[in-house]
Amino acid sequence: MSAACETAGSSLAAHGHTRLGVRIMETLLRGYRGAMGFRLWNTVEQQLGNGPPAFTFVVNDPQVLRQLVIRRSPLLLADAYIRGLIDFEGDLYAALGLKPHFQALALNLREAGGLLFDALRLPGREASAPDLNDGRGFRHHHSRTSDRRAIAFHYDVSNDFYRLWLDEQMVYSCAVFNAPEDTLDQAQRNKLDLICRKLRLQAGERLLDIGCGWGALVCWAARHYGARAHGITLSQRQLEVARERIAREGLADLVTVELRDYRDLPEGVVYDKVASVGMFEHVGLANLPTYNATVHRLLRPGGLFLNHGITRDEEGWKKTEETEFINRYVFPDAALDMVGNIQRGMERAGFEIHDVEGLRMHYAMTLRQWVERLEAAHPQAAELVGEARYRVWRLYMAACAVQFEDGAIGIHQILASRRGGAGYPVPLTRSDLYRQ
Repeated sequence: MSAACETAGSSLAAHGHTRLGVRIMETLLRGYRGAMGFRLWNTVEQQLGNGPPAFTFVVNDPQVLRQLVIRRSPLLLADAYIRGLIDFEGDLYAALGLKPHFQALALNLREAGGLLFDALRLPGREASAPDLNDGRGFRHHHSRTSDRRAIAFHYDVSNDFYRLWLDEQMVYSCAVFNAPEDTLDQAQRNKLDLICRKLRLQAGERLLDIGCGWGALVCWAARHYGARAHGITLSQRQLEVARERIAREGLADLVTVELRDYRDLPEGVVYDKVASVGMFEHVGLANLPTYNATVHRLLRPGGLFLNHGITRDEEGWKKTEETEFINRYVFPDAALDMVGNIQRGMERAGFEIHDVEGLRMHYAMTLRQWVERLEAAHPQAAELVGEARYRVWRLYMAACAVQFEDGAIGIHQILASRRGGAGYPVPLTRSDLYRQ
């Protein structure tokens, strides 16, 4: 066969594959509410809906279409995005609307059979594995060793990576926006100060921060409230930054941090106030009684405990495609529960609940700012942690922003006290919390 014939044959085959791809995409996207575009591996592009497309769904590998025909799974789409087999150009938040679309798409037997016949005729290539490990090796045992590995998996990625998109304080938890126009830096300062005010922190009081991260809260509490603050973390890289910060800010007389599991805090040491911010999600639901009992042991009678963390609108941590994505790529041993169950566990441990505040929309705003900053630093982020991990964080945080906005997940600050102290541990009203 001549070279010209071979070229013509290849061209005809490619044209046939394109027709198959377009037909599959049009069927899979039938009924999509909105305006979008899709582009196939050979630059053939189509638009759906009325008006300018909010985003373009780019299929880089025909085998993705075969997999979508067999199993229209959000996890499959996430895996394909992380591996670079698909891309989303334009509004990523609009593209996340494909998840409910594919979940609701119903095909009759004839349509499904026709799509499968078309999909099996598509070519494919051997895709390279993403340049990151995943969390499928974790078994949710929450041993001390396993918890250290899980924390290292997420937090020890790169301090410089987090610096690209966090605020100046390096706070990796929900900010508090006193006004929509607050910058991320201001909103995180608002949050740190709100925690200290809720704890009614006084000069000389001993504060324990469980899961202190890069040291923002312990330093804030010492510098602005005169507290004697101690932080614990399981992240070696966070510990290094926290210690550097304490030395740089001249707070060594008031602030200490150490690498320690909360379960290993020594007997006989008692604190006036305890804060846990974005930490109890890593404890494991079966371990929450141990967590609450440990805080109760460490807190003086009448002392205040602020527990700040993500909750969900369903009981327990059932295995779904969403929870599997989080445990595989983001937080290997994380688990969430309803806020009512979190409160009940605290009460069973001997705490009195004084205040519960939901900050759901604040976290949605925080996440959108994080995503914007991460996208702006895409080249630097990919250089630091690899393209695949950049895609994990971008997709995860954008999807979480949408879930907070929809109410599927929330975040609550629960203020409680250990029973038995003299007098009432908080003021009669909340007016002191809202001073400017």
